[in-house]
Amino acid sequence: MLLSIEDRNAGDAIVRAAQQGDRAAFGALYEQYSRMVHGILLAHASYSDVDDLTQDVFVRAMRQLPMLRDPAAFGGWLCSIARRAATDHARARRRFVFRTPERSGGPRPDGEAFAILESIRQLPESYRETLLLRLVEGMTGPEIAARTGLTPESVRVNLCRGMKMLRELLEGDRK
Repeated sequence: MLLSIEDRNAGDAIVRAAQQGDRAAFGALYEQYSRMVHGILLAHASYSDVDDLTQDVFVRAMRQLPMLRDPAAFGGWLCSIARRAATDHARARRRFVFRTPERSGGPRPDGEAFAILESIRQLPESYRETLLLRLVEGMTGPEIAARTGLTPESVRVNLCRGMKMLRELLEGDRK
């Protein structure tokens, strides 16, 4: 499902309104993209940190939004901010010798879910992110493509290859 020109223009208009300081427009962008940001962060950061990092990404985006030149590039631009936030967070955590125990800001997945999440994190980044957006965030292939700026074909390939690699990893763990 490709976005129609009207849908793209409406999305661009929301980004432009948010660039002008319209908080409701920025709220609409949050609603539209928060699952994507959450899934990308989950591919890179601990479960207990993802909710806070999601908020940090949107704060960064709000501050930097006036500098975005092409409103149509918003999804990819936001992906970059999320990845950078995860990298910055990982660097900051490495500076501390101690490790804090996993604590949840919300409902916590069971042990098996954490084990599968760790398996997904072993995959290459493009497969890892796409799988988490699909399996954890519940986004469809066309939604993932529309939000991230990937082509629908790339999303399909990433999901197919990522699932194959995940199956192999999980089957290897059972042997």
